[in-house]
Amino acid sequence: MFRKIVAVALFVSFIAMSTSGLLMFVIEKPSFTIQMHPVHKLFGLIMILAVLAHLSFNFKSILHYIKNKSVAVFGGLMIILLIGLYGVVIYNEVPPEIAIPMDELAAEAESHE
Repeated sequence: MFRKIVAVALFVSFIAMSTSGLLMFVIEKPSFTIQMHPVHKLFGLIMILAVLAHLSFNFKSILHYIKNKSVAVFGGLMIILLIGLYGVVIYNEVPPEIAIPMDELAAEAESHE
């Protein structure tokens, strides 16, 4: 029964994360991103929990998959891409004179929910 709940939680959170993420990608307005933030954040947490449960249920299968050289190389390339993108965004800071007022306005907007 728990596996079924995890599967449904993973499916629904994937739908929520992908649709809210795509909407924020297409509608590139900070105000819209702030508006969608609660949905994206909450279902992101649900998705993390569901993925952790899913991985624990399927750990042996995943280990079996990465024994295939092509799959292991693909996984390695995805990890390199992830680390590279994190490196780019961490070193591409928004200047404080823009970031501080933006953060203050975002906090104010989120407090009106």
